[in-house]
Amino acid sequence: MPTSPVILVFGDSNSHGTMPLSRLGAVDRHPPEARWPEVMGRALGYQVIVEGHPGRTTVHDDPIDGAHKNGVRALPVALESQRPVDLVMIMLGTNDCKARFGLRGWDIAASVGKLAQMVMASNAGPDGGAPGVMLIAPVPVKEAGVLAEMFQGGPARSRAIAPALREEAERLGLPFFDAGRVAAVDPADGVHMDAAAQVALGMALAEAVRGVLPVP
Repeated sequence: MPTSPVILVFGDSNSHGTMPLSRLGAVDRHPPEARWPEVMGRALGYQVIVEGHPGRTTVHDDPIDGAHKNGVRALPVALESQRPVDLVMIMLGTNDCKARFGLRGWDIAASVGKLAQMVMASNAGPDGGAPGVMLIAPVPVKEAGVLAEMFQGGPARSRAIAPALREEAERLGLPFFDAGRVAAVDPADGVHMDAAAQVALGMALAEAVRGVLPVP
């Protein structure tokens, strides 16, 4: 009997399921039924492994929150510990929009592309091959609430990610999805999604994945 496909979600707090923050340092998390990776997995009937680390960047050591936030450092560990996986879904870039990094949308998209190429060069897929990869542009941020100063200038940076990442996905021959088409951040903190947005994103990505992986 064929096994169900396995998906690895590699993301940040919005993949972790962090709830909109009313105060800095809060660690509240949506219940599993309201986190987009779990919603997607139930809709598909696939196994979904979630590597969602709050504060994770694409390829940058965070000078305040620490080098362990760097996705380049974490991705090889996730691939080796979770293999074999059929598909790696990368949704990063939100934390790269923090004022402390001063990046452009193109820089962020190129950094996601670097992560994708690491997956494509790995042996973390079935039979020691490389997994498939899907690139997801994160929901654009707003300057709001307790995170407004941290993400000063972030809205413009984040809106530039999707078109640049679409081009990067085309260059690499990978499927692309723009999360901002189906979900939005909660205005309470301008960065995190509420439960309804998480569910909407999960259902939309289930449809997108059906075009990439076979239905079991």
